[in-house]
Amino acid sequence: MKKILIQVVLLVVVVFLGYKVYDSIMEPVRYKKATTDREKIIIKKLNQIKELEIQYKKLNGKYAGSFDTLVDFYLNDDMPLVFKSGVVPDTLTEDQAIEMGLVTRDTTLIAIKDTLLNDVENFDINKLVLVPFTHGKVNFEIERGTVKRANFDVPVFEVRCYKKDYLAGIKEQDLLQNDLLIMNEEEKFPGLKLGSLTEPSTDGNW
Repeated sequence: MKKILIQVVLLVVVVFLGYKVYDSIMEPVRYKKATTDREKIIIKKLNQIKELEIQYKKLNGKYAGSFDTLVDFYLNDDMPLVFKSGVVPDTLTEDQAIEMGLVTRDTTLIAIKDTLLNDVENFDINKLVLVPFTHGKVNFEIERGTVKRANFDVPVFEVRCYKKDYLAGIKEQDLLQNDLLIMNEEEKFPGLKLGSLTEPSTDGNW
């Protein structure tokens, strides 16, 4: 009986140790998957912000510096839409073809909300500011400014969010803290960032 009890205890210990080994192997896999899955969704949202910022700059000559401004722009502003009819001959420029009456060009105004981001399912402009996976408690940070290029002030903007926020609550917090430590040592931004306040860029850091 004692021998059987020892065997059972040993079996439990072996199973437990096996699970711990398996879990230690799978932990970085789970962390990477959680990071990739969440950042994929956040990047989609950042690209929506980018689309609005680019259109805002086309119409205003500068980027929006707040989400209130972007929301108001989306809901209340219009953008010009050019309709052309006719064919430009190979031997002419478009302006020449218009002058000769071969091509007509008309411009009309259309609401921003009827044009931009129409392909995004269940798009809600009022939730654009919210960082996904933060339970509505964390907003994207947004700033605008200018940088000097060839004696010109070039408009720039930056939108950012942090890993510590959108990965909060995952089981692998020790790996997250280690990841953040490495990023700090390598002077990398600890999250996702769109645009730049030091370079005229609308790219993301992903």
